[in-house]
Amino acid sequence: QQMREWPAPEAYGAAVAAAVARMRAGEFDKVVLARTLELTAPTDPDLPAMLNRLARRDPSGYTFAVPSGPGRTLIGASPELLVARRGNRLTANPLAGSAPRSADLAEDVRRAVALLESPKDLHEHAVVVDAVRRALAPLCGRLQVPERPTLVRTATMWHLSTTVVGEVAGPEVTALDLACALHPTPAVCGTPTDVARAVIAESEPFDRGAYTGMVGWQDADGDGEWVVTIRCAEAEGRTLRLFAGAGVVAQSSPEAETAETAAKFRTFLDAVGAAL
Repeated sequence: QQMREWPAPEAYGAAVAAAVARMRAGEFDKVVLARTLELTAPTDPDLPAMLNRLARRDPSGYTFAVPSGPGRTLIGASPELLVARRGNRLTANPLAGSAPRSADLAEDVRRAVALLESPKDLHEHAVVVDAVRRALAPLCGRLQVPERPTLVRTATMWHLSTTVVGEVAGPEVTALDLACALHPTPAVCGTPTDVARAVIAESEPFDRGAYTGMVGWQDADGDGEWVVTIRCAEAEGRTLRLFAGAGVVAQSSPEAETAETAAKFRTFLDAVGAAL
């Protein structure tokens, strides 16, 4: 099988460094920069086997496979709930600030504690949580936002996590209304949103497509659940295009953000290896 990173790690690191310089000059606060890993296999991948492996590897994640265009399927295991509505109750679970896990238990614990105490990651997370609060407030009668994040883990990553709960202002506010108010959060785009979008367009040499979008469901009562399409790949024939991004703030290091995208690719590579 053939493998191609786009942009290459060096070019991605340079894009991160350029964004950091602009943030330190006060142009904007945060941007999420992504890259892709393209795999071409001798035969079409076994998507059901891949999906099954993803679900087993991260049972607490949100596993999905949806059509993303003619002959294309977006498949993934997202750790991030954008928003859910059940009756008048809503839940959102923004994730921002990440660290790769370690196979060594003591080192894994050290990395988790370091993430929970990292000023850079706590700032990155706070930017996202504040944006979620501001987006949901007009649609809610009550909103509870914890002061500090907690840790959640996937098979390969630690993430800072905040669970926001509240009550919608009325029955006319549907799950999709809430999701559209939130999207895109700074966890996948940046702040201010318009500037971050422009930086992404300048910096990423590919089209994200459905990556960093949302996938989910809604019933006739307006209840539903929407998750962020991250930790995913797009399958088209014998080609699989994996996506991974990292949140870049003024304190970011190009080396650390490049390593974070590589760690996020690993979530998928294990499933891919079994299905190609």
